[in-house]
Amino acid sequence: MDARIDNWDDLRLFLAVARAGTLSGAAREIGVNHSTVFRRIGAFEETLGVRLFDRLPNGYALTAAGEAMQESALRVEAEIAALDRRVTGQDLRLSGVVRITTVDMLAQGLLPRHLLAFLRAYPGIEVELTVGNATLNLTRREADVALRVGNQPPETLVGRRVGRLAFAVYGAAAAEATAPLAEQPWIGFDAEHAPLVRAFAEFLPGVRPAFRVNSVAAAIAAARAGIGLATLPCGIADLDPGLTRVAPLPESFTLDLWLLTHEDLRRTARIRAFLDFMAEALAQEAPLLEGAA
Repeated sequence: MDARIDNWDDLRLFLAVARAGTLSGAAREIGVNHSTVFRRIGAFEETLGVRLFDRLPNGYALTAAGEAMQESALRVEAEIAALDRRVTGQDLRLSGVVRITTVDMLAQGLLPRHLLAFLRAYPGIEVELTVGNATLNLTRREADVALRVGNQPPETLVGRRVGRLAFAVYGAAAAEATAPLAEQPWIGFDAEHAPLVRAFAEFLPGVRPAFRVNSVAAAIAAARAGIGLATLPCGIADLDPGLTRVAPLPESFTLDLWLLTHEDLRRTARIRAFLDFMAEALAQEAPLLEGAA
């Protein structure tokens, strides 16, 4: 069979299955349903005349042919992404879509009022916001701008530190923290929030939170409900009337706030406008973010 690959979407789907290892994971990444992935992968293998995946009980694993295909497909993906960034980087119009990714606590507690002001200032620009702890890939243009928390941003991205998030101990506004902190019930975080987990272990050695979450927004809701105390960002928790600041925390709980994009996109007019606007807006929030407001 004289097999040809003339459709980038087939390679994109193949890479999605290879990365996720399951049809459902690939379907979520591509934005189609499970049966579509199953049908198209089967048709792709039939066109090529080779089996790319072994169907296992717990997912899909690359065959030897699939591994060889993956190496080439990744190079094609990188070239297409680079071309996309270069073309987008020449766009001087203050219109189009800016895709932003950030974590839930910033999406809910910090960004909305600034996004409203930005959209009013630039009515020709649309904003798409993806919320989650998973890191979207700016190199593959899964997002254009990332607002991230952490003290070591990826070296592959460019941007600036736009603030520092101070943390403190918070509890429900009606609670009375009369017992020592080590004897209080605590709300903790899972491994996705490793810096906070490490800082808490140093702050109160031996104390195990009875309730854990993978979301700062969920921790805020749990603390507000009275489940326990939590280490929360001052710039968000101080604005919540259902919470009260119980105790300060050491410097180890302070995290940097970064506004990042890819090098090829930094001169795109709409992305430049968003970066400049948001950097100035967050700079004005410094007293709140640092817990001094």
